Amino acid sequence: MWVSPNAGNPQKVQRYPAEWAAALREMASAEADQLLPSHGPPVIGAERVREALTCTAAYLESLVEQTLALMNAGARLDEIIHAVRPPADLAAKPYLQPVYDEPEFIVRNVWRLYGGWYDGNPAHLKPAPDAVLATALAGLAGGAAALADRAQAAAAAGDLRLAGDLAELAALAAPDDAAVHQVRAEVNEARAAAEPSLMAQGVFGWAARESRRVSP
Repeated sequence: MWVSPNAGNPQKVQRYPAEWAAALREMASAEADQLLPSHGPPVIGAERVREALTCTAAYLESLVEQTLALMNAGARLDEIIHAVRPPADLAAKPYLQPVYDEPEFIVRNVWRLYGGWYDGNPAHLKPAPDAVLATALAGLAGGAAALADRAQAAAAAGDLRLAGDLAELAALAAPDDAAVHQVRAEVNEARAAAEPSLMAQGVFGWAARESRRVSP
């Protein structure tokens, strides 16, 4: 498809990266000299077809193998999604760019398939409601506005992941606060602009639009 395989879509049911890779290798064994993907230009020439199929398979296999190795070593999902990366030479291929799905989401799907929904953090097994936790943290921080201010500071420093967490907590703690939602919208707009994948852009763009309906 001329993109990183859509094997980790966060809004779809379970997908199977290892089986996907096996299917690609079976296709490569046909030794076809033309490949007509569902999106993007055709691939012409037996060697180019074989390379496209086997490199995509190797890309998926590496993500699966790395994830399972860390799972078997007892790592939590949080550690794994920040540690596993596709091989640099494969990630550089023009037909494996994360413009629709991305490796981090594929890793999550591998975890879901082999490890279930529990992410290894005992606090997440039976957690407090998000809004309850957010209100407690806002109280410790000095209010939802303080969390929003810290989110802005994190975004300005380039840490958009932390900014997103803090902005979401602030909005959950003060769901009717227009100023807080202004920050949440700005943070998620920045996140959407910084993301290469359509999946991430869509989620962050939705969050920004949601808060724009509350903020002035």
